[in-house]
Amino acid sequence: MDTESRLYVERHGEGGPTLVLLHGLGATGTVWRGLGEVLADRWPGRWLVVDLPGHGRSAPLGSYSFGGMAAAIAREVDGDPVVVLGHSLGGVLGLTLASGWFGVPVAAACGLGIKIDWTGDELAKAAGLAAKPNRVFPTRAEALDRSLKVGGLAGLVAPESDDLSPSVVEADGGWRLALDPGAFGVGAPDMTGLLAAARADVVLAAGERDPMCPPDRLRAVRPDAVVLDGLGHNAHVEDPAALWPLLERLLDAVRA
Repeated sequence: MDTESRLYVERHGEGGPTLVLLHGLGATGTVWRGLGEVLADRWPGRWLVVDLPGHGRSAPLGSYSFGGMAAAIAREVDGDPVVVLGHSLGGVLGLTLASGWFGVPVAAACGLGIKIDWTGDELAKAAGLAAKPNRVFPTRAEALDRSLKVGGLAGLVAPESDDLSPSVVEADGGWRLALDPGAFGVGAPDMTGLLAAARADVVLAAGERDPMCPPDRLRAVRPDAVVLDGLGHNAHVEDPAALWPLLERLLDAVRA
């Protein structure tokens, strides 16, 4: 962990290009474990797995914005060229980095399952969650169960999985989520602005059954968006190998 940004980053592979994997709100970098097995066989360069600020093993920020989170990530990214694959919130941060505003030489970025439409009620609920302190649970099992629900991973990751370990911490005689509730206050992305600002090739994708990013809305924003058959919001956890065609598109952009 870098002592300045206090961002937790795992580094794998060698050479280039560098792939940066960014998880969604409430999760940790462990959601990419399955894809990591695919990358070990197929990816031609390095890949970085990040715990976003305020998540898992990374320190919180004083306040959360897409720019502030992207800046924290940018300090950890080296290599040229860089490609980014981000899920949900991580996808927004990938597009933010693709603007070039943070000094990262992003050649291509894929946003998977980004929530495009936000109602006033949804934003108000998120702001309410951001203002609440973390609940302390009597047992680790209860905290893990809450973590699964917050990360949208219930039914996809076993409660006893080691992959969940970074998502909870001991506190005040019990257990709570490692997630900083303030991260819920990051707000809604300006997708039109982000796509217009991108200085890299951009791919948008979502699972066919993703309730947060319905295919029709996705294609309204990006007609060439990719829909992953039979998969939901956490497509990267449900079927990691199904993401390889997306990564091939990113590689094609680098090689062009």
